[in-house]
Amino acid sequence: MSEPEARGSERAAGERETQRGAFAVGRGAVAAVGRRVDELLAGLPEPGRRSAEQRAAVAAAHEEARALRARFLAAHVDDVYAELTADRARYLRIEELVEGAAAAFPGLVPDAARLKEERGREQAAKEGHEIDQGIFLRAVLRSPAAGPHLLDAMLRPTPRALDLLPEFRRTGRVAMEAVVLERRAGAAHLTMCRDDRLNAEDERQVEDMETAVDLALLDTGVRVGVLRGGEMSHPRYRGRRVFSAGINLKMLRSGDIPLVGFLLRRELGYISKIVRGVLTDRPGAWHTPTVEKPWVAVVDGFAIGGGAQLLSVFDRVIAASDSYVSLPAAKEGIIPGAGNLRLGRCGGPRLARQVILHGRRLHATEPDARCVIDEVCEPDALDGAAERAVADLSAPAVLANRRMINLAEEPPDAFRAYMAEFALQQALRLYEEDVITKAGRFAGKGAS
Repeated sequence: MSEPEARGSERAAGERETQRGAFAVGRGAVAAVGRRVDELLAGLPEPGRRSAEQRAAVAAAHEEARALRARFLAAHVDDVYAELTADRARYLRIEELVEGAAAAFPGLVPDAARLKEERGREQAAKEGHEIDQGIFLRAVLRSPAAGPHLLDAMLRPTPRALDLLPEFRRTGRVAMEAVVLERRAGAAHLTMCRDDRLNAEDERQVEDMETAVDLALLDTGVRVGVLRGGEMSHPRYRGRRVFSAGINLKMLRSGDIPLVGFLLRRELGYISKIVRGVLTDRPGAWHTPTVEKPWVAVVDGFAIGGGAQLLSVFDRVIAASDSYVSLPAAKEGIIPGAGNLRLGRCGGPRLARQVILHGRRLHATEPDARCVIDEVCEPDALDGAAERAVADLSAPAVLANRRMINLAEEPPDAFRAYMAEFALQQALRLYEEDVITKAGRFAGKGAS
């Protein structure tokens, strides 16, 4: 080694040592500020019973702690992620990642015990510890190294799906609480069956949907996926099919709509898999590491909120002539998933603002609805239309072309940047007074 090379090597070693020292100091500072917040909270009543002075003291303590966490992660998120994933050798889902971060980096994100305690409270009585998860996940997703790795982790099939795959391959049917999956003539039919709540989404629905999507993608006997709502037992819609009533507001009010287990898992899990496929380690996958398939959505009744968000990722959307689509985000006070990213792409920025900011409802038969609906049929003609769509999407060149369309419309880095900011902004919205008040007002309806 020449003398300049030796000096360069020494300089690099010194910089690494300085970085390690700063990382250790920052880690200790995060732990210390977390302890100070915990000590303050331990001496106070629950949020709803605090005095104005106590609320101000808590707000100031959280502000200090969160600013410090954000600075630490801005400087060291790749070091944190490398430690948690063994230098990205391990693929951790977001649930596993935040749990690991809580154990390895005290004070950075809430631990399992704290989240369990919070889960037992109504949304209005929570401390808001999920905001710290949002700070952490925003930093991870922003990172050009950690972010893509986390997205890949979320594209891998779930252990539950892998356990159920032999049964589905053998029988062509898996019945879960929220979704029934059936293989018929080369199509995987996913029927959402929360009949008592108009397919309003909760953690169970997200869990079952991801399992069903994984199975449909992994089964070689399936060429196309078809999603539809089943018949309802809800008094107002008894015996009629309904696509989806969106987020379950009763559960939002009761504190059972978590940031990680529902809001982020939904976007980064099954919806992302519909767009990008499931990531596998199968031999010979050098050219296409993901298993992708085209998807058809069949809309009966209505697609509200989360149901409307889904339509923009399907390759063919067929709707009954008496159905409608809406994204009542302003009414609920939360962010409609990746709807803000995708609706403007489909219908233009003016229509996106009308639907998201002003609550405009799109009826299937009006021209503007063509931004999310491809074909409108009388209700008794939907089955035939779905069969024709499956046949069209079974053509050999469909997969390669949909992959290129999706890449052009939603590059992975653009999606990652959106989801990074979504992770924090949605966490903040969950604890705003208007959301808590509106969730309580709409709770009796059971859904958005």
